Amino acid sequence: MFKFKPSVLTLALAAAGLPGMLWAQADEAATAAAADKSAVERPAATAQGAADASAAEKPAADKPAAKANDAEPMEVIEVTGYRRSLIDSLNAKRFGDTVSEQLSADDLGSLPDVSMADALTRLPGISAVRTGGQAAEINIRGMAGGFVFSTLNGREQVSTSGSRSIEFDQYPSELISSAAVYKSPKASLIEGGLAGTVELATASPLAAAKDQSFTANVRGMYNDRAGEVYGAEDYGSRVSFSYQGKFLDETLGLALGYARLDQPSVATQFIGLAYADNKDVDGKLDDIDGPDANPGNEYISEGFELQHLGGVEIRNGYMAALEWAPVDAFTLKADAFLSRFDSEAFARGFRVKLGGPTAAVANPVLDGNSVIGGTFNRTSQSYTRVELVNDDNQDFDAVDSYGLNANWQISETFRAAFDVSLSKASSDFRNGLLWSNVAVDANADKPMFDENVSISYLLNGLNLPDMGFSQADAFSDINRVMVSKYGIYPYENEDELTAYRLDLEYDFDSSWAQSLQFGVRWSDRTYSNDRSVFEYGNDGGFSSTEPPLRLTPEMVTKVDWQGDFSYFPSYLAIDLNQALNAWFPAGIPQPVQTWGNADGVLDPKGYTTNYSWSVLQSGEVYEEVLAAYVMLNIDAELGSVPLTGNIGVRRVDTSQSASMLQNVGGDPTLGAQYIVDENGIVNSLYAPTVVGIDYTDYLPSLNLNFKITDDSQIRFAAAKVMSRPPINRLAGDISASVNDDGEINGSSTNNPFLKPFYATQYDLSYEHYIEEGALVAALFYKNIDSFIDTVAIEEFDFRGNGFNVPAFIIDPVSGEQIETTNGTYTTAVNNTGGGYIRGVELAYTQVFASLPEPFDGLGVNASYSYTESEVQKLTSLGGDSVPQSLEGLSENVANLTLFYGYEGFDTRISARYRSDFVSEQVAINSQVVNFDAETVVDYQASYQVNDAFGVLFQVNNLTDEPTKSYFGTEAKTGTLQYFGRQFFLGFTYAM
Repeated sequence: MFKFKPSVLTLALAAAGLPGMLWAQADEAATAAAADKSAVERPAATAQGAADASAAEKPAADKPAAKANDAEPMEVIEVTGYRRSLIDSLNAKRFGDTVSEQLSADDLGSLPDVSMADALTRLPGISAVRTGGQAAEINIRGMAGGFVFSTLNGREQVSTSGSRSIEFDQYPSELISSAAVYKSPKASLIEGGLAGTVELATASPLAAAKDQSFTANVRGMYNDRAGEVYGAEDYGSRVSFSYQGKFLDETLGLALGYARLDQPSVATQFIGLAYADNKDVDGKLDDIDGPDANPGNEYISEGFELQHLGGVEIRNGYMAALEWAPVDAFTLKADAFLSRFDSEAFARGFRVKLGGPTAAVANPVLDGNSVIGGTFNRTSQSYTRVELVNDDNQDFDAVDSYGLNANWQISETFRAAFDVSLSKASSDFRNGLLWSNVAVDANADKPMFDENVSISYLLNGLNLPDMGFSQADAFSDINRVMVSKYGIYPYENEDELTAYRLDLEYDFDSSWAQSLQFGVRWSDRTYSNDRSVFEYGNDGGFSSTEPPLRLTPEMVTKVDWQGDFSYFPSYLAIDLNQALNAWFPAGIPQPVQTWGNADGVLDPKGYTTNYSWSVLQSGEVYEEVLAAYVMLNIDAELGSVPLTGNIGVRRVDTSQSASMLQNVGGDPTLGAQYIVDENGIVNSLYAPTVVGIDYTDYLPSLNLNFKITDDSQIRFAAAKVMSRPPINRLAGDISASVNDDGEINGSSTNNPFLKPFYATQYDLSYEHYIEEGALVAALFYKNIDSFIDTVAIEEFDFRGNGFNVPAFIIDPVSGEQIETTNGTYTTAVNNTGGGYIRGVELAYTQVFASLPEPFDGLGVNASYSYTESEVQKLTSLGGDSVPQSLEGLSENVANLTLFYGYEGFDTRISARYRSDFVSEQVAINSQVVNFDAETVVDYQASYQVNDAFGVLFQVNNLTDEPTKSYFGTEAKTGTLQYFGRQFFLGFTYAM
């Protein structure tokens, strides 16, 4: 078997990052060695960006003499395909200068996963939160996606999520050539990753192995649960094309890529709602101490929902890169990445409203002081009812990333890199809700709401509940069901960031220091969200002014539940367009601006609802960041032990502010203005202003790598890290008012004055590289200073913090002036207690290439991580306040992939396990709940018919693993969501 010693450029590529952002071009001999496709020592490129380059990227003749240990031969094994990708990833990890995990594609377009979220979860210590059955948000070392910083080609990315958490399912794996997860930072990395930094890279055409290459991937898709959901799509497709070429004597490179995903969205779900009401249901005094004491009362859930979900998700991804190297000392690269992720989905079924404290409750079943079962009967005061729902949800997301990068070898010892980038994201989500209720007789001249409602249920923890309804037969009876309300709730957000970056590096001719890097980066970010609302009718009964709609047979279809849900009562699925056209023959009525209620709202049709929430939740956030760093790259010997790494510090100056609406009671002297939403509803109560803060941070970091033997090394890293608050939590949804005594009080869900999360972290790892794999063990510790919580601040200085409040008010009785005083401001703050996160990670990769045929195709890739934290929060969503672990933390996370390849045939099965954890509710984004443990199994098999053509079969979620959540204790069921298996069959073509 042919073996190599790695070239200098090979080691450089492994340590440095994205080839398209290197500081200089290597000489022809080194380039040829790096481009040799058969050499495993050509590691996968990662996306660390221009600032991560070191002296190793210079031509070999310009480097200081290599130490004796570096010149020793290294054993490498020739492998291809998936096994090759694993070895490439290990090489990149081995020669990197931080604690990291690497992921590489053997060729552009060859990663098999649906998105980068799936691909990243195969790395040690990485887990995912599934939404709609797909991995979207990733968690690193027990921390949620909001603490994960993400870049593409070394550039910060904004998100469609409305926060800072990147939705990785919007990044097609076919367009990503490599990825890295950096668990320890260094000064040259952009700040923001308290949990870690994920860096994605698209192709660098001049670094491609071939002068010309083309790859096509076509697959059909089938979901085996779609047949259980009326109106759902069974089949979908996945198509991708990519091209890379080098021209003009390899001085000009071009890469193009396109990937399309057209997949059915399918789920059947039960959703338990939070315990927001209370009532004495057992006639006993409860033994409760502390602030949650509520003697005599038990907590009651708002209700629950049973739904069929279906629809189509379409993602179109585009990638382009143009790279020009007219001379050896200069490289210019322009690249673009675009993703369009559109989904249109329905949610049908029924929503149960238990009726709260005014309902009549019989035979209650309790879990502690919370009611988890019983019979609820409607009274004249209660709102107990069952609503039939036919929701129509549309979500149109767009991600754009553009960049221009120049690298210049100014002299033999001095290099410069300049980068300019634009990252944009937008989301247009429209939630259309159609409510129906049960009438005594839908054919009556004046239909009456049926108030004879009785609901019996018993939760079964993480299994489906038992339930019965007095109106069960009516849910599918066209003579009983009437449409009673329609609502549209648009939510649009946009996020845009422009950044400029300059990085410089100077080499030393020294026995201990390799080079000095320093640079500066400036970014300007604007985030905006826009909420609005339109409603017609009444979801709790029948309105006399907006009467309900009689349904006709053409509008409805009777739907039966199937599978595990088959014992639930049938219901009517309503054709939304036919119903609306019949209800509003001229289309949905457009609101007309007319003076409405005393709340200062110009309301269509004289509604009495106060729509101020829609304007208060709309606004903009502005963020400017100026960062500078200096970092010394170390290349020394400690006794006889080679020592490499870096030490540096990053200074970050942040200026953040947000638009804000202050309730000034419509007083024009205090700046009150008319504010109009897109439906024409005008609010005149508020005065707009902009408030914010400036702050400076210093972030030191240290990374040391001790090469104790030719095959073993120990890494130590220490750093101060930060993550800014979710961008939407900086919005100014503030309400402040003055009472009759002149006291100013206010509240806000968010806070423009929030500062980042900070932590001090330490990493210690041991890496042992064997001939055909590696064994890695790591310890980590983070001490987090604080988290965001909502607190009441007494004697808050409203005027000093930018609030537009009066200096005095007029006593309505005496007419005298009353000087205003500061009262209480309830808002989000980040000075609540922090705590530690600590854990251990183990990883083992083995390619058994030295075994005799046919066993030489066997291999295993396994990892396990244990994470614990003292951080806990209290949750009262399940009634009594109970402790809840840190969001995103699973104590145990494990990944196992078994693979085999022989004479063109490759197969592998992968399992991802995470123990129970805390995250946002699947169907209710504002609720943080407990999730049950889950194991997701995927399978893939492929056969390479010839050098160009291959066939592939793939199954995602092989065991049909559901998502299950609960409120504090498993007895209080949250969401039980079943997605089905996804089957893929297709072919690949490469030339």
